[in-house]
Amino acid sequence: MESPPPAAAVSAKKSLNHHMRFHQPHAHLVSIFGGDWFALKAEAFARFFGTPLFLVAQTVVVVVWIALNVVGLFHFDVYPFILLNLAFSLQAAYAAPLILLAQTRQADRDKAHLEADALHREDLAKASLERQLVAEKQTETLTELVKQNTELTRLTKELTERIDTLTAEMHERLVKKAGSGTTP
Repeated sequence: MESPPPAAAVSAKKSLNHHMRFHQPHAHLVSIFGGDWFALKAEAFARFFGTPLFLVAQTVVVVVWIALNVVGLFHFDVYPFILLNLAFSLQAAYAAPLILLAQTRQADRDKAHLEADALHREDLAKASLERQLVAEKQTETLTELVKQNTELTRLTKELTERIDTLTAEMHERLVKKAGSGTTP
């Protein structure tokens, strides 16, 4: 009965077969903005800015804001809607840095993935080269074996012909001696 492989060997084999093994060295990388709560929430908020839900909700708020002030139900921001412009300016003042933060964090992730992919491509190229070298060595070995086999076949043929010749000579001598009446 075979003993199970050591845990280190199993772990090493799993890590070699794991498709993300080239990304693991970059797992410790943290963006310059960090991985803290604020950075994660800021990135989520910046992602929300580009969604149809945000655009529709903002449009509804603006239409209701203007309608309430134009119709005269409320007079908290009369035409030319200075408070609404201030709200848009405040939103833009916070949205721009948040979007830049999200882009910077994504660029960091993209860079790490590109480095890992480059390492993976290098590893594939190295493995391909190693397979090619092994195939060349095997081809050389097979060629040499074929040459040796051909030489052995030639020698076998020569020996077979020589044995046939010797057998024929011995048969002829024996037939001559038997015909002359002497015993061999």
